[in-house]
Amino acid sequence: MKPKKKKKRQFRQAFARFLQRIVTKKSGMETFSGPLKSIAILAQEKLGDCVLLTPLIRNLRKRYPDLEIHIIAFSQASAGFFRNDPEVTAIHLAKKNPLQYLKEVRSARFDLLFNTKDHPSTHFLLQTVLIPARFKVGHANPFHEGLYNRLIDMEFHSHMATKNCALLPLLGVVADTETCRPSLPAMPVSNEIRQRLSRLADIRPIGINISAGQPNRYWTEEKWKTLLGSFPDERFVVLSAPDDVDEKQRLEKSCPNVITTPPTRNLYEASLIVSKLRLLVTPDTSMVHVASGAGIPVVGLYREAPQDISRFGPYAVPYKLIVSDTGQVNDIQTDAIATAINRMLEY
Repeated sequence: MKPKKKKKRQFRQAFARFLQRIVTKKSGMETFSGPLKSIAILAQEKLGDCVLLTPLIRNLRKRYPDLEIHIIAFSQASAGFFRNDPEVTAIHLAKKNPLQYLKEVRSARFDLLFNTKDHPSTHFLLQTVLIPARFKVGHANPFHEGLYNRLIDMEFHSHMATKNCALLPLLGVVADTETCRPSLPAMPVSNEIRQRLSRLADIRPIGINISAGQPNRYWTEEKWKTLLGSFPDERFVVLSAPDDVDEKQRLEKSCPNVITTPPTRNLYEASLIVSKLRLLVTPDTSMVHVASGAGIPVVGLYREAPQDISRFGPYAVPYKLIVSDTGQVNDIQTDAIATAINRMLEY
């Protein structure tokens, strides 16, 4: 472990131990009872995390139509994502304006608080203590002990979609596989995207997503081009984040079997395209969860990181994962992905 990362981990653990000494101890074994009129959910920071939280919110709203669902956001990305969700009552951005934020949450009296992280996080633990809630729920972890009325004990490598939905049985709601399937709140859709969707539905192409959240998760443009050339009889669409639109357009121009599509402006537009595909090929990123929500098979490009695969891999869809043994997705060979695509097309 790198020294900087190790120091951060040690600080988080020390902070958790400090809180465990100063707060009134909770057993972690209590049963929730009484009315549920409001809930504060501490939402993780990345877009993929947000997508995996949607089934919990969807099922809470279904079970409790009048429930106030408050999202405690720790990044602009997560706050922006949930602003489009009609099931959410309010979003509170913890880091933008601390005084305004504290005024909002300290004046509230929530019936329930849920920390979605299953490991110690300084900001999440601080909000656990600061936010007034009658009943607090977290995931079992030595650094969470004493801070929550109820701790949910699940195997570490359980998928995060099911870990988020593990709150539901405590409230008497069944959480089976379909219950925990991700979904996306509707966002604005351009006319260009709408017009292209009907054509894609007729063709059912293969999709490739060229974008990723970290440099070591990217595959190169040349390798994508070689892969596309390996399937001259198949039709493809190229998906990308805004920063990679130039590469997307170069692939569309240089590869005759690629259908040109407008750049997507948000994750929901991307999800509408994904829903028309036969298969999605993508690095380890939020698009994996978009495909899981749409029930579309996945060929995933991953680094050698077991917890990224077990906790954040495809959910309840057929998939084939190609894992780089170097820590760099770029080192995955084209033939390996082509073989995986052929196998998935046999389903």
